Amino acid sequence: MHHHAADDPAPATSGAHDPSARTGLWLVGARGSVATTATLGLAALAEGHAPPTGCVTAQPAFAGVPFPAFRDLVIGGHDVSTCSMAKRAEALADAGMIPPRLLAATHPALEAADAEVRPGYDPREHHGSQQEAAERLAADVVAFRERHSLARVVVVDLASTEPPVEPLPEHDDVDALRAALADPDRAVLPPSSVTAYAAVLAGAPYAAFTPSVGMAIPALTRLAVEAGVPVAGQDGKTGQTWLRTVLAPAFAARGLRVLSWAGTNLLGGGDGATLADPDAVRSKLATKSRGLRDLTGSDVTPLHIDNVPDLGDVKVAWDHVHVEGFLGSRITLQTTWSAYDSMLAAPLVLDLARLLALAHAAGVAGPVPELGFFFKDPWASDVHDAAAQADQLQAWAARVAGEVASRVGP
Repeated sequence: MHHHAADDPAPATSGAHDPSARTGLWLVGARGSVATTATLGLAALAEGHAPPTGCVTAQPAFAGVPFPAFRDLVIGGHDVSTCSMAKRAEALADAGMIPPRLLAATHPALEAADAEVRPGYDPREHHGSQQEAAERLAADVVAFRERHSLARVVVVDLASTEPPVEPLPEHDDVDALRAALADPDRAVLPPSSVTAYAAVLAGAPYAAFTPSVGMAIPALTRLAVEAGVPVAGQDGKTGQTWLRTVLAPAFAARGLRVLSWAGTNLLGGGDGATLADPDAVRSKLATKSRGLRDLTGSDVTPLHIDNVPDLGDVKVAWDHVHVEGFLGSRITLQTTWSAYDSMLAAPLVLDLARLLALAHAAGVAGPVPELGFFFKDPWASDVHDAAAQADQLQAWAARVAGEVASRVGP
């Protein structure tokens, strides 16, 4: 799965218009649960130990699209943690999430990926300007691309959720932002946005799988467009919100009025601990509630997120939906959803790597609204209906595959 540059003397640009060429997947938060699950899962798929269940891009609807094969994805990343991917995977196996047979089979791949992990950006440890920090991160991505002779590297942010960011005047103006980033006495961007800026500097497609602001700063989005880099976000739509965006349009289609939609999340693990922080949880609550409000027209969508450490990586979501029917009659729907959160997220991370590789090969730049299917708060799109998003995604992939074919020529 991991070839070295010496085995493959072709220049890194050889696959510029070939989305199926060898592609890097650079995971920010590479040693966390989602990234480790994605890395282990990719190895299992590439080596034939498991079928690609839950991977959208492996469905028949995408059969003719020239994505990089699972075996042609190479993993690296940034993290501030020193706990290796192999150790993290052992913990996930102990928790019952990862089958022990897959742990053994994928151990070499986890070791190889972990050897590609570089120290992430920690503002408490960094001395110097944010421009210097971003340039260091970008250099890591470029070195990875060159070392493995990759056509491109897709950066996916899977790091812990940050508190919401207060907008600054520099966030709207590219020149002002550049000047502020060069000032060693100022920190104008949160860590997730330094990461996003680094992806732009490296010429790498980028996805924000977390609620953190990332690329969602106007000046950064403009820089991505200028750099010719496709970007997608924000906050992966994996479980409860996905189910809500399937159900809510069904009520609307029947002409039934949603009066209230209350929800609770119970989760442990790293996510539970992070979201126990009232500042960090505000980011998550904002992205989780936005689509539901748009789909139902109801402002009564209270949502609680509770940290229950003993649940570990199992996430439990309860919803109570109160609906007005014919002649004022009342309808109640209650749902209970339980799943390993990382198992829901990991295949979607692999999908985003393949889809952004396709977009980049086709010359797509800036936010890609058709990738909204994967996100709670999709950039450049106000479509939240899951079925409508799935249709848009399939149509887009077919169209872009056609554009790539015409660029490459016969």
